[in-house]
Parts: sequence; C-alpha cells; structure tokens
Amino acid sequence: MESLNRINRQQPARKETVMQKKIVAGAIGNDVHVAGVLGFLRVAESLGYETVFLGPAVPVEEFIEAIEKHQPEIVGVSYRLTPEVAPRLVEELHNLLKERKLLGRRFVFGGTAPVCRAVEPSGLFERAFTGLEPMEDVASYLSGRLNDAGERRFAETQIERMQQKQPYPMLRHHFGLPSLQETIDGVKKIAESEVLDVISIAPDQNAQESFFRPEEMKPELDGAGGVPVRTADDLRAIYKASRCGNFPLLRIYSGTRDLVKWAELARDTINNAWGAIPLCWYSTLDGRSTRPVTEAVAENQAAMKWYAEHGIPVEVNEAHHWSLRDAHDALAVAMAYLAAYNAKAMGVRYYIAQYMFNTPPTTYGAMDLAKMLAKAELIESLHDENFISMRQVRAGLLSLSPDMEMAKGQLAASAVLALGLKPHIIHVVGYTEGDHAATADEVIESCKIVRGVLKNCMFGMPDAVKDERVTARKDELVNEAKQIVESIKSLGDGSGDPLTSPEIISSAMKIGILDAPQLAGNPEIAGRIKTACINGAIYAIHPEDKTPLAESDRLRMCLPDS
Repeated sequence: MESLNRINRQQPARKETVMQKKIVAGAIGNDVHVAGVLGFLRVAESLGYETVFLGPAVPVEEFIEAIEKHQPEIVGVSYRLTPEVAPRLVEELHNLLKERKLLGRRFVFGGTAPVCRAVEPSGLFERAFTGLEPMEDVASYLSGRLNDAGERRFAETQIERMQQKQPYPMLRHHFGLPSLQETIDGVKKIAESEVLDVISIAPDQNAQESFFRPEEMKPELDGAGGVPVRTADDLRAIYKASRCGNFPLLRIYSGTRDLVKWAELARDTINNAWGAIPLCWYSTLDGRSTRPVTEAVAENQAAMKWYAEHGIPVEVNEAHHWSLRDAHDALAVAMAYLAAYNAKAMGVRYYIAQYMFNTPPTTYGAMDLAKMLAKAELIESLHDENFISMRQVRAGLLSLSPDMEMAKGQLAASAVLALGLKPHIIHVVGYTEGDHAATADEVIESCKIVRGVLKNCMFGMPDAVKDERVTARKDELVNEAKQIVESIKSLGDGSGDPLTSPEIISSAMKIGILDAPQLAGNPEIAGRIKTACINGAIYAIHPEDKTPLAESDRLRMCLPDS
C-alpha cells in the first residue's frame, strides 16, 4: 500500500511508480496542432515519465533523429489534418524506422477519428487516441492498467479505484428518484455513460429513518428526498443495473438510525464503497431523527467502528452541517478535525474527508480555500501508518442557482477552485440542485461539466494555494480551531478521552463552545452565537457592535470557570 501512503501526504502526489520511462512526442509533417500532444505529455509527466516534446510540424527525418538520440520507450505521433495525407507520412516514418532498426518500442498515435482510421492499416501503432475517449484512458494506457486485450479493468473497491484513476480524481454523484424503477433505469443509463466512478444512492427519508421499522413509515412521505427502497432486493436490483459501462462503485446514505444494520445491509446488497455517517447529526439537533445528541454520537461511533472492523473506508459528514447553519469558519474547521479524530479513535484506517465549498454561499473563493486548507492541515496531522485520509471536494449544497444556465457556470467555477485542494474524489453536485433532484441525464451532464474542468484545469493552472490572503487566513483558522478543541478537552475530568465522549461533546454544545446561529431555540445547544460574513469569511461577532469576536474571547464567555 505504499502508493496509497504516498498520495495521501500533506500535498498528495499523483505519481505512480514508473521507472523513469521516456516518451518522445510531436506533431508530424505539416501539422501545427499540438494541444493534444501536450495534454498527453502532461498526463505522462504526472505518472512519472520523462518527456521530450518535439513541437509542431516535425519532418519525418527529425522524428527519426529524435528517437535515435533519446531512445524512448514510447513514441507519440500526432497528425490532425487530411486523412488522405496521413498514411503517406506514416508509411515514410515506418520505412525509416525499419531501415534504422528503431521499431523495438511502443508507438501511439493521436489525431481526429478519420485520421486514426486512415493510419490503422499501417500496424505501427499500439493505440490511437481521437480525443473522444474518457480522459482517464490515456492514464490507463501509460500506467499499464489494461488487460491483455487492451481493455480497461474496473476496480471493485474504493481504494483500488482511486489508485486506478490517477492522476485524475474519482467522480461521485448522488442519485435517487421518487420511483424505484426510474432509479434502476437511471443507474443503468449513468453506468453506460461511463462518466461517473461512484453512484451514491439516495434513499427517501422514510427508508433512512425507518427501513428496519416499516410500521413507522408515513406513506404520504414515500419518495420524499430519494428512492423508496423498502427491501434488500430493491438494493440488489439497483446494484445489478449498475453492472455495465464502467461498472461504477455504489454507496448509500447511512440511515438516520439503526446505522450498523444499514451498514450490514449496504455491504451485502450493493458492495458499499464506503460508509458516510455524521458525528453529531441525524439527531434532535437537526430533526432528522429523534435521537438525542449523546445517543446519536454513541451510535455513530459504533457505526464507524463497524466499518473499521470490516475494512470499509469511512466518511464523517460533520463540518459542513455546521457551515450550512451559518457557523463561523473556525468552528467548521474544528469540527472537521473532531470528526476525523473520532473516526481514527474508532479504528478507521481509510478516511474520506469531505470538503464542501461555497458554504455558506456568501463565502469568497480565497476565504473558502483557506478554510478547506485549514481543515486538511488539521485532519492530516492525524496521519500515521494506521490512519490515512483522502480529500473529497464538492460544491455547496445551497450554492447553486435555480437558473439552470447560471448553475452550470457555478458548478464549473466551484470545481476549478476545489482543484486547489488536489482532491482524490470530486463529489459532483448536479447543477439542478437549486431546483430539483437530478435525472439520469442531468447527472451525466453535470459530470461532463466537471470532466471538462478537469480536462482544461488539471495541469498548469496558477496555484491559488500560495495566495498570501489564503495562507494568512488558513493559519488564523488553524490557530482558532485548536483553541476550540482545547476548550472541549478542558471539559473532561481525566477519566477518558473528552474528544470522543458523547456526554462532553453534548456539553460543549449546551454551554456554547459548539454553536451556530440557525440552531437557536434547539434545547441541545446554547443558541447564543451571532456570525456574519465579513470580506468573504464567516466570523463570530459581538452581538452589539457586530465586529469580529476573537475566538479566545468567545470561548472565555462559554467556559464555566472563566
């Protein structure tokens, strides 16, 4: 698992182990189009290859001289002009290669579909790329992730699929329609499109809360919020529908109670790619179940432990729930750390850290990136040989306009910003989210928008992470989040770990260490805090003059002995 360890360091690398193989590539003849060549070489470099770019319009003789000089393992030849001309150029190249005994290497071609068909009879090229293939096909070819017939192999676990996708991130999208049959048909359509690596099944609220207690379901709510799965066979039918195309992984929401039963069910029916559960939520805190916070935390921890014992990765959806309720940024960062800390304490080895951007929607891009980097720094401080996290980014749940055309732009912009985090997984949010749950066609379209972003922005973009505003705010948030964590620790009596105690976590809410404006009036929480968006960042503020409140001062007001 060394490669997995490598890709999950502070700035996760994307290089697989390639023994410095060399590639020579360029556009042959009179062809000046080299964008495809450069894209091919960028992917190769990300996988550890040494590359030599010959440039546009390279005469055949110069191609030969470059091969003789550099002795590459792979030669990339590009030609995008007239299909009638290409075979003559390739024949000339082929003859000279034979004459000078240079054929003992791999040759790959890039061009339009008609040109690729025209040069195929030469037999010189191992693969031909038209630009219409999935973007990861080039990476699969270069890294040897093909079977003997040159076909892609699709990994069946999250960790293996993530490694298989390098240097590109995996894509996931949730999907669940009010009709079981429409959901089954949609899953099949999405799988056949090959645009998505992970389909997250969204069950309706009746299923999430009462799947194992059907007598408690409210028929009038069937299909509300997702697909009305009612039996294990419903899930098996969905899984069966996904066994085509690129054979996407499946996963499902955890349920809002009976989480261990849900975990067992998901493993046995859909080969659940990873478990996603909260730490404090799906409780009386948000009204999605009747569990008190202490009970919810304890049951959520038990579910984490179950996943850990069965070797299934875990995602703890916690921090963004606070941001969705206008919590200040420092608290969101602290809760990201606390969620990961609890997962590690429960024995989780492979942790999927979700970073929801654009939340609240008033957040500026630089401040948003700073908040996510602060979360990553604290989460990844927990890394050791037994705990590894993967970065999953997504657009904000409430950030997309009900205007569909505007929302498409917002989705693309969010994805560009999120790439600064060097994610392993992109949770694609359907551009329709501001208006309605995405259909299969809209899921596919949303994924294609993000794939377009990856095609244009994966390599060579300016690094916003180095922006002075970003680094300054990140450092500020790391410091303030540590203060929050230490304040929670101070509530302990020395008899156990306060950061994993359901009672102490609940107490931290009741006295206001953990608080959010939209939770005012909830008996589980203090409900005193006021926040505001100032220059694109979310701060706790003085209730009187609305100026930013230093975190040390806010915490001093909360702690009983202060």
